[in-house]
Amino acid sequence: MQRPEAWPRPHPGEGAAAAPAGGPAPPARGREPAGLRLQEPSLYTIKAVFILDNDGHRLLAKYYDDTFPSMKEQMAFEKNVFNKTSRTDSEIAFFGGMTIVYKSSIDLFLYVVGSSYENELMLMSVLTCLFESLNHVLSPHKTKAGARASFCKDPALYLIKQWKNVEKRWLLENMDGAFLVLDEIVDGGVILESDPQQVIQKVNFRVLQSAKEQIKWSLLK
Repeated sequence: MQRPEAWPRPHPGEGAAAAPAGGPAPPARGREPAGLRLQEPSLYTIKAVFILDNDGHRLLAKYYDDTFPSMKEQMAFEKNVFNKTSRTDSEIAFFGGMTIVYKSSIDLFLYVVGSSYENELMLMSVLTCLFESLNHVLSPHKTKAGARASFCKDPALYLIKQWKNVEKRWLLENMDGAFLVLDEIVDGGVILESDPQQVIQKVNFRVLQSAKEQIKWSLLK
């Protein structure tokens, strides 16, 4: 009896879906439309964080990738973003293929920049954490009793004043503290923390450790 003809082996890359000799060929897989492709999840969410004054001049900035590799390109980007956002009431802008969330405070504009497909709520959580942490670290300290009394008199007005409590003068006088705050929130584009209370505790700990080291070295001299 004649042996049945063996199935041909699939060529590399064809897999088990190869059709037998003489049979109908499997339908070719069409290419997936580019617009339907999902972006690979990434921890590197933040492209940049910067703070400008009310004239659009840089006060603090950190960039976490090479989208704008030179200082000139960064400054031009910041100026363009400021011109687009400084006279609007919105808190989200889409510019140059990027998603930007921002907030103004007296004479400051705070910006957090992500890619075009980043979740706006995630970017906004970083912005809110940054602002509230800076508000605590940079603002003149109030007594707990005074703050409690202000809150009890008019909670809404108290919260508005708290939100409007960061300004250029305090930022310039405490730039080291501002960078400490930012480094506790974002590191290399990765979001480390979005809870301002945790950020404040970590910054206070780092400041305390630094003070201890300075005292130790001064005693050893």
